[in-house]
Amino acid sequence: MSPPPPPLGRSRKRDAQLFDPALCDAELVDVRARFTQGRWSSVRALLAATGDDWDRRGHRLVVLAQTPAAGAWAGEWLLAEPDSADALTLHACAAVFAALRRKGTPEAADEACRRAAALLPADPTPWLGLLMLSRAFGNEEEFSRHFDQVRARHREHHHAHHLMVARLAERTPGTGHDPLHEVYDFAAWAAEEAPADSPLAVLPVIAHAERYRVLATQHGHTFDNAAQHWSGRRARQVLRAAFDWWLEWEREDHPRNRVDLNFLAHAKLCEGRPAEAAALFHRIGRHATHAPWSYPDLDPHKAFLAARSAALGSA
Repeated sequence: MSPPPPPLGRSRKRDAQLFDPALCDAELVDVRARFTQGRWSSVRALLAATGDDWDRRGHRLVVLAQTPAAGAWAGEWLLAEPDSADALTLHACAAVFAALRRKGTPEAADEACRRAAALLPADPTPWLGLLMLSRAFGNEEEFSRHFDQVRARHREHHHAHHLMVARLAERTPGTGHDPLHEVYDFAAWAAEEAPADSPLAVLPVIAHAERYRVLATQHGHTFDNAAQHWSGRRARQVLRAAFDWWLEWEREDHPRNRVDLNFLAHAKLCEGRPAEAAALFHRIGRHATHAPWSYPDLDPHKAFLAARSAALGSA
């Protein structure tokens, strides 16, 4: 098991490394630093080495696309290598984030993603870009269509399934605590369809967290069923199954495994099992994620540190 994180308050520099979207991908962190200086050749080598590991490719492209001037550097790469599918896909992902930040238009990003999809039809990443666009700007039909396109290329696509769960959780917010809500059915179906070692086994926990976000936002301090939400019969079954899966498989090799661990640690604390959460915090280390620590409307940095302190103090 990984060593515990440093004591709280000992190093602001270490705490400042929390919430890095690169998570535990050391190669990506190194290449990103070079890319911010315009050295796109290191990105070319990284993506070539990534190959058709679609979850890892999507993770790396999404992180690189969020860096300052990503669109400009990807554009420079495209000028040098106009037939490069990697350059075009990075340029498209950068256009998506520019649109999400209101620094570009959804139409331009949509066009860039479709060009990238045409150049490398097997790659789900351009469709992931379109999925993120339709999450922010599109309708239900567009979002579902883009999810289907991603899943047709990679049935276990981690990021896409998380986006779908977040979208489904937002339906019928006024119904309150409902253990039969469609988001739970979708998450259970996706987990059952996936292979035994797939991190989609944790998706039912993600569904509970996303529905909690919606209900807590909708009802605020009047959300009296928060305890029931996390300790009801279905929630207990889901959390037990996900924690047991982690103990058996762990999938340390998956590029987004820290996302799942953050959600699982959050859920275990909400369930009232800090000792189990402590084991997860040891594995998370410095790799915190904004979601779900920001749920429903919290400062994620303060919430994560407080939760980690509470869990490790109980262990």
